[in-house]
Amino acid sequence: MGHRALVAYERTDGQYTLHYSHWGAANLKLKHRISAETPFGGEDTDSKWAKQLLAELADGLEADAVDGYLAGKDRPSTVVEPKPRATGLTLDVIVADYLDYLHHEAFFVVSTTFKVTAYRTMWFGLQYDSETVEQGKTVGNGALVTVRWHDGEPVGDGHLQGQFAALKDVGGNMLDKGVFTPSTARQYLKRKLVERVGDQQNIFIPTGESPFEKTSISQS
Repeated sequence: MGHRALVAYERTDGQYTLHYSHWGAANLKLKHRISAETPFGGEDTDSKWAKQLLAELADGLEADAVDGYLAGKDRPSTVVEPKPRATGLTLDVIVADYLDYLHHEAFFVVSTTFKVTAYRTMWFGLQYDSETVEQGKTVGNGALVTVRWHDGEPVGDGHLQGQFAALKDVGGNMLDKGVFTPSTARQYLKRKLVERVGDQQNIFIPTGESPFEKTSISQS
C-alpha cells in the first residue's frame, strides 16, 4: 500500500503547490531527501529539470502546464511526484480540505530555502475502534504533530503513534458503552493527544471554523 504523504512547497507569493509521495512517509525519510540539489527526492543530484520545474512552480506555474513541461524528458524517478495535485493553496486549506488523515501518514512543508518540516498525521475516525461507528470522515478530521529529531532520526515517533492507537481504543469502547457521544469521543482524543504531546512538540488541529485550535501551522 505504500507509505503515502503529501508535500507542500512554498511559492514566492507565500502560497503552496501540493504534491504526492507514495513512499515518502516511511520513517519520514523525505525530511532528509528533499534538498536544493534533489527538490523532489531521488538519487539524481544533477536534476536541472527538477530545479527548473520547481522554480517555475514557485513563480506560479499552474498544474495543467506541467505535463507539457515534462513531456519527453528522460528523467530519473523521484520520491515526490513532480506534477502537483494543486497549486496556489494556503497551508490552512491544505490541512483542512486536502490532507487525508487516514491514508496520508505524513505531511511535509518545504520552504523556499528548502527547510523541510515533517508532521505525523493522527486520524480521529473511530470506525476501526468502535462497533457502532460505520464510517469516519478522513479528510480534515485529525491532528498534525511535529516530530522530534536526534542524529537525523525521529525520536518517539512510533511510541506516540502507539499511545494514540490506545487512546482510540478507549474512545471506541466508551462510545460503544454509551459513555461517549461521537462529539465527546472526539474531544477526548484531542484532549488526551495534546497531553501526550506535551511541550516538546507542536500539535495542529483544523476545526472547520477557524483554521486551527492551537495556532496556525508554521514551519517550526
